[in-house]
Amino acid sequence: MKRLWLYIVILCFSLNAKGQFHELGPFLGAGNYIGDIGSTFFVYPENPAFGLVYKWNRTTRYSLRANAMFMNIKKSDYSPVDNARFNRQFRFSNSIMEFSVGTEINYIDFNLHGGERSWSPYLFLGIGYIRYDLFYHDPLTLENIEYGKGGEITFPAIVGVKTNISPFVVLGLEIGARYTLTDNLDGSAPETEANVPNNLMFGNMNNNDWYVFTGLTISFTFGDLPCYCKE
Repeated sequence: MKRLWLYIVILCFSLNAKGQFHELGPFLGAGNYIGDIGSTFFVYPENPAFGLVYKWNRTTRYSLRANAMFMNIKKSDYSPVDNARFNRQFRFSNSIMEFSVGTEINYIDFNLHGGERSWSPYLFLGIGYIRYDLFYHDPLTLENIEYGKGGEITFPAIVGVKTNISPFVVLGLEIGARYTLTDNLDGSAPETEANVPNNLMFGNMNNNDWYVFTGLTISFTFGDLPCYCKE
């Protein structure tokens, strides 16, 4: 039996050694939102975040990438950074689910053909869609009143650095900012509906909300390697 398991393990690694065409693995980290409530620090990872990342390595210089990310953002005005916001005393939490696709570009050839360790800074640009909670702030009780779910387009831009610690595992450290087409992640621009009171908007109506993911990707390689050389 032990020999059988040993044979299966050796066979699996032999099959994997023939190709590292695709990558799949988790994202683990934290994130923050930038909007009309709380501090305005652009990179301030304070809310746990996790996700799943898939890459299709087309060449040593670029990959097609898809992300599924989740974060429960929490923010409050209990901060001395902005006196006006501190005096307002608003707070909120919102669950964000993001799906995005795009292209990841390596600044250095990231070759998974050989057994040597490679590394490269990289840039990801894409487009995504987010789902989030809809709510408004009750000015009398300071409570958040939920009234449904919303969805909007987002534009992710990620910078990072990665290395393959083995022929089958790639580690990446990255920071990714998302510009959204909504100003309502924080409830500052509630939609006009029959059950939502009027005149509940606040903050800067000329700026949409942002959010940022900071963390580590751990991807496992599989599949058949393409031939990167010219025929």
